[in-house]
Amino acid sequence: MRILLLGKNGQVGWELQRALAPLGELIAYDLDNGLDLCDAAATAQLVRDLAPQVIVNAAAHTAVDKAESEPELAHRINAAAPALLAREALALGALLVQYSTDYVYAGGGTEPRDETAATGPLSVYGVSKLAGDEAIQTSGCRHLILRTSWVFAARGGNFAKIMLRLAAEREQLKVIADQIGAPTGADLLADLTAHMIVATRARPELSGVYHAVAAGETNWHDYARHVIEFARARGAPIRVAADQVLPIPTADYPTPATRPLNSRLSTAKLQAAFGLTLPPWQQGVDRMLTEIL
Repeated sequence: MRILLLGKNGQVGWELQRALAPLGELIAYDLDNGLDLCDAAATAQLVRDLAPQVIVNAAAHTAVDKAESEPELAHRINAAAPALLAREALALGALLVQYSTDYVYAGGGTEPRDETAATGPLSVYGVSKLAGDEAIQTSGCRHLILRTSWVFAARGGNFAKIMLRLAAEREQLKVIADQIGAPTGADLLADLTAHMIVATRARPELSGVYHAVAAGETNWHDYARHVIEFARARGAPIRVAADQVLPIPTADYPTPATRPLNSRLSTAKLQAAFGLTLPPWQQGVDRMLTEIL
């Protein structure tokens, strides 16, 4: 099996290089070796020349706030490029794997939503990602669209690293407490992807959209406290006191892009279809922290 991985240097892409390698011949691209998803002709030619059985697209415009001021670029990368990949996958008979986001939903309510829930993105980023999802779904190609949330990895920047830096510099932190979701490791997403590719190639009826997040839920404030106390217990230089990590509402921290308040995603469909159990978010966060501390 030949697998074409796009976006190999991102958080998820880096982990995918590890997880996909045992499945067959893995060919990985990013900007450093010629991938430019904004160049439609070159991207299409790359896919045609390599003729993979599986295309895994881990490349995306993920700068949520920046997307508000560059919507055309966000659309080219997050919508037009996946649409092109879907057309090429259909022509080749290949399986296309795409990563999506909780931002395709409006984020209302308090219950986890399943894959049939109404979409309603609140930001340019969310609109562009939803357009990519819909283009893939209507293309007729076999596909796996994994909608996830709050992705982190030991490689690159993430919320936990920001909190650790600030906790070492400041005596007080204020962190949003009314956005709810599940921190999800890039390593978990990569391992899920490998398992799902094997299963879907054997059973094409598994093709479709799946929520892929770690188990449990938290808010950014409690997530920050978990990270800081884990680091403090292991002797990291933490200046902020435990009672000085203070909760604030989203309204007190305005950003260019509107965030969904409820990012709870039900993974019942994924677990039932693939026979998998999703681990608690704390397990992945603690593993990541152990690596970086």
